[in-house]
Amino acid sequence: MVIIKFFLHISKKEQKKRFKGLEDSKNTAWRVTENDWRQNKEYQSYLEIFDDMLAKTDSDHAKWTIVEATNKEFATAKILKTVTERLEEALKEKEARKEVVEKAKKPQSKKEMAVENTELKELEKSLKLDVLSSVDLSLKIEKEEYKKRLKELQEKLALLHFEMYKHRIPVVLAFEGWDAGGKGGAIKRLTENMDPRGYEVIPVAAPNDMERSHHYLWRFWNAMPKAGHMTIFDRTWYGRVMVERIEGFCKESDWKRAFNELNHMEEHLTNFGCIVIKFWMHIDQDEQAARFKERQETPDKQWKITEEDWRNREKWKEYEEAVNEMIIRTSTNHAPWVIVEANDKYYARIKVLETVVTALEERMDSIKKKNK
Repeated sequence: MVIIKFFLHISKKEQKKRFKGLEDSKNTAWRVTENDWRQNKEYQSYLEIFDDMLAKTDSDHAKWTIVEATNKEFATAKILKTVTERLEEALKEKEARKEVVEKAKKPQSKKEMAVENTELKELEKSLKLDVLSSVDLSLKIEKEEYKKRLKELQEKLALLHFEMYKHRIPVVLAFEGWDAGGKGGAIKRLTENMDPRGYEVIPVAAPNDMERSHHYLWRFWNAMPKAGHMTIFDRTWYGRVMVERIEGFCKESDWKRAFNELNHMEEHLTNFGCIVIKFWMHIDQDEQAARFKERQETPDKQWKITEEDWRNREKWKEYEEAVNEMIIRTSTNHAPWVIVEANDKYYARIKVLETVVTALEERMDSIKKKNK
């Protein structure tokens, strides 16, 4: 993507002149507000803020172009010239990248291959921290205890949901996990007692034609909650570094770059005040097989199982490696991954509820401390 940023600069005197010109006509007077005149009056203060903004947000991949806009014809010409030059540069850069790719396809010497293989092995070694293998899937909870804790936590969450709305706190809950890992069941228990006007569940499938014509994060940004609301994603933007990576739906350079992109997106959300929690619903292969079989044999659950689900089991090891890398690279202080031991559905649902309730209670406590 090519990003071109323009700052159109005029003097205080010129701005005042234009405001007066607009006010002189009944057709354009509405365009000038009290805030506009206040900005003109405090022109120097705004100038300092703009200088700071330009300095801090100018980068090699997205430079600012300052346009001297007193003369409108000159400003128009400079904008058009800049856009044309930048697009030409982008096309040349693309051709240069293509040449590099073609060159990379050429056979390497044995020495070059040996060096590259050593580097790859070192990289793999640094990433192969097997997070999932240390998860205790024997954890469980008895049915009576489950019912008691479920009722308590759902009642707490209903009250916290109201507090969240009152204090304008947005919440994003992201669910990933193995097929038949219990995402739907956890989401159902999470939302049972909540006011439906204050949350939305987004089931994520393969992108449609419209979504594919945009940046892959576009469809997720459009679904993010406004202040005071909760959005629950059943599958998420992490498809980029799992299914798209393994099934070859994107280039290797795309999914490798995505780790940073996903971290940045979540950081933007938390900077806005959003609570972000990501759940990985973890089960083992035997439990998954048992759940698949149950779905096939239960008429009202057969729609949940497809040939693709069975096919994906054959790539379990590949997905496991991808998930380990995903968790290591994208579990951050502001948007942590919570691995849910989900072989026992009761245990998994309670852990999800407890995690959400605790996060909301901690935010409310911090708000109370600030208000004291």
